[in-house]
Amino acid sequence: MSFSPKEILNFIEENDIKFIRLTFCDMFGNLKNVAVMPDELPKAFEYGIPFDASSFADDCSDLLLVPDISTLSVLPWRPKSGRVVRFFCSIKNPDGTDYVGDLRTDLIDYINELRLDGYVCEMGTKCEFYLFETDEKGAPTLTPHDMGGYLDVAPLDKCENARREICLSLEEMGINPKSSCHKHGPAQNEIDFRESEPVTAADNMVHYKTVVKSIAAQNGLFASFMPKPLRDEHGSALCISLSIRKSGENIFGSEPETMSHEGKCFITGLLNRIRDITAFLNCTTNSYKRFGMGYAPKYVDWSFSNCSQLIRIPKAVGTAPRIELRSADACCNPYIAFKLILAAGIEGIRSGDCSMLDATMKDSAVKNELLPLPSSLEEAAKIAKSSEFIRQTLSEDIRNSIFKQLDRQVDDYNSAPDKERFEYKSYFKYV
Repeated sequence: MSFSPKEILNFIEENDIKFIRLTFCDMFGNLKNVAVMPDELPKAFEYGIPFDASSFADDCSDLLLVPDISTLSVLPWRPKSGRVVRFFCSIKNPDGTDYVGDLRTDLIDYINELRLDGYVCEMGTKCEFYLFETDEKGAPTLTPHDMGGYLDVAPLDKCENARREICLSLEEMGINPKSSCHKHGPAQNEIDFRESEPVTAADNMVHYKTVVKSIAAQNGLFASFMPKPLRDEHGSALCISLSIRKSGENIFGSEPETMSHEGKCFITGLLNRIRDITAFLNCTTNSYKRFGMGYAPKYVDWSFSNCSQLIRIPKAVGTAPRIELRSADACCNPYIAFKLILAAGIEGIRSGDCSMLDATMKDSAVKNELLPLPSSLEEAAKIAKSSEFIRQTLSEDIRNSIFKQLDRQVDDYNSAPDKERFEYKSYFKYV
């Protein structure tokens, strides 16, 4: 939506809004915010609101948050009196220049470059999570809220009321879910979103996690997006769909004969670079326990029909042709993940090479010839550090900050006497 600052200020006054949350994402996909009072909003629009960034930004103390006016959204689960709204923000240096760690602005700039080349991209997400019981003190337990299975209904599915409230809250905020269901694991759920331009899709993904956790808490439950919270159950995935048009024509197709040459090259480019970017799509040690289990992918492969492949091309019935990347999880920073996915595919288009796509159009008998996805965060980080593609796509500051954090995780995991407990303490409550 397009608003002017004056229209926003009138809306704030007319709707009894008392708190404005200025939200942003750190380099590791964690949503942060500073809440200001309405009188501060004109200053925020003109100059930005300063905050101390020293706790998460290397060699940086003060930064500015500048609201993106188009992202205004009322938080429906907050009280109707003294309401709360949210803006996503650009992050600026004190002199007004772009902060190098502002990955949202980096994605905006990259999408604008693609538009100049004639590409219009839309992305969507399907994101899974578990709902767990809480104890008498409200602390989360590892007891699932139900023992339902795939597409079950009540009474086996005890999560349906919470899912309903989540979807209604998202809809009120202008975030458009298109379906929801019970997944394979006990109390495992999925909400599927309509495709939108990549920055909006990343914004929606970041805030979606907050909505899920907030609504779960109001229902006396705890939501976790940890990739593999239960050892013997299905892991939770983030499935990312892409639909791309070049000069108005969709480059993908739902059958081999309708797939354009550019579409084949895009998929080949993504297959060629998936091992390079896995550390950014799966950035916890726990992420790698999901690969090869249940329907989670294990190899660098694709299919028009198989639901356990890395890249799936679904039948386009009533929707634009698209592809789905199935290896990511909700621990990623979607702004980085989306840029890397698009950049890998565009590199494939510019190379004109679609040979890997043809090579992987074989049946499962040749699976042993396919490259596997990295089997650990340590392996994935090592591949990423040596990747020329990563060096060309992400700035040195971003690479160094993320690699430092990944190395810290790997070192702590390797030195932990109880690795399962380490992952529970590190990820269960926080992702």
